[in-house]
Amino acid sequence: MLYFRNDYSQGACREVLDALTETNLIPTAGYGTDQFCAAAAETIRGLCEAPSAQVHFLVGGTQVNKTAIGAFLRPYEAVIAAATGHICVHETGAIEQNGHKILALPSPDGKLRPQQIRAAAERHCDEHMVLPRLVYVSNTTEVGTVYSLPELTALSACCRELGLLLYCDGARLGSAMTVEGADTSFADYARLCDAFTIGGTKNGLLFGEALVLTNPALFPHFRHAMKQQGAILAKGRLLGVQFDAVLRSGAYLRLARHANTMAERLRRGLLDLGYRMAVDSPSNQLFPLLTPAQEERLREVCAYEIQSRDERGVCVRFVTSWATTEEDVDELLNNLKEM
Repeated sequence: MLYFRNDYSQGACREVLDALTETNLIPTAGYGTDQFCAAAAETIRGLCEAPSAQVHFLVGGTQVNKTAIGAFLRPYEAVIAAATGHICVHETGAIEQNGHKILALPSPDGKLRPQQIRAAAERHCDEHMVLPRLVYVSNTTEVGTVYSLPELTALSACCRELGLLLYCDGARLGSAMTVEGADTSFADYARLCDAFTIGGTKNGLLFGEALVLTNPALFPHFRHAMKQQGAILAKGRLLGVQFDAVLRSGAYLRLARHANTMAERLRRGLLDLGYRMAVDSPSNQLFPLLTPAQEERLREVCAYEIQSRDERGVCVRFVTSWATTEEDVDELLNNLKEM
């Protein structure tokens, strides 16, 4: 069975496994206060050119979004997000459980624009409505599109003009930073965002997300918020070891670049076979349109997600990963060629 369902179902890359094995019997303090988390945090501060940033390590994406947004906002404050955003559709109301409304804005390509943010802020104008306080974006977006540096810069300027926090969910940040023509760096996110995450779960780690806080107003007592949300791992060393292994060696971007390269090979093959794309995605998530009959036959040989069914056909999602091989891609294309 071919596997293009997601980019986190394989175990972990060799750099991570080697580092975990080599450090396995070294005793450390718990709860992320160990020397490996300290080293990984210092590596991240260096990559971000942000020596005063706080860095925290959490297990998963929903956990970090729920913990961070809950800590950043007052009870009456709200989040602005694209309607396709992960916090809107794939986190089981985690943000709302904290008491924060999400103002979901329409965005077919998954990206927010400054004019949308301004309009949303203007609509919520008195004490009878929630007060927008944080703008949530993800890069890559949930439909595989990518914010460019000019787009992020414009969003950042808009947020600062309106007194809003800008938070970037970087679950697939590696993919965003290594697509063809990519123009963003870790330092850009640190400079433009008040907080952002560096995703590990979907880029070669067993698990883990690194949260980088650059706005000093968000620093005080953040670990209290983590503990309250069950987000401090007793064996926190496991997170520090993994992140330091891939970031210090350069494997983080290399693995993401490989996933994008495999996606581009698949994208070109799909277009050559005459398949249409529902979204023009340059990253490791692809959304081709199949007929119902093609989709029914494909599910016998390949694991994937169905995005939607409408008059255009069945939109499926293929995701390539750090572990996808050229042979995997070519076999999928050969199957699709016969349909």
